[in-house]
Amino acid sequence: MAVSDPIADMLTQIRNAAMVRYDVVLIPASRMKLAITKILKEEGFVGEYEVLRDKAHRTIKIYLKYDERKQPLFSGLERVSKPSLRVYVAQKEIPRIAGGLGIAILSTSKGVMTGQQAWRRRIGGELLCYVL
Repeated sequence: MAVSDPIADMLTQIRNAAMVRYDVVLIPASRMKLAITKILKEEGFVGEYEVLRDKAHRTIKIYLKYDERKQPLFSGLERVSKPSLRVYVAQKEIPRIAGGLGIAILSTSKGVMTGQQAWRRRIGGELLCYVL
């Protein structure tokens, strides 16, 4: 079955895997998903990741991280801009998530980046998701 929103599907797979305390989650790869995964790793919400290749498909293998009480390091992954309703923000409208504890992920003309990076570069873009 075709997925109408692959980014929302990716976030749901990560959220569900974290709720049942899986160590690893496998997600079909795309450039956008890889960029989001890279940001999640850089910001410390997930562990390492690797791209697995077979003959026909690429898959992202994400190692999830938990604290000492086996709770995921993120409390929520929320999709903002959807195929049915795109959400764009200017540089001055980029939200601060949970007083700076969370991140907003944006797709800009300079690539996929966090809200803080976009704010420093003074560019806006499509608000993809929030990570709390």
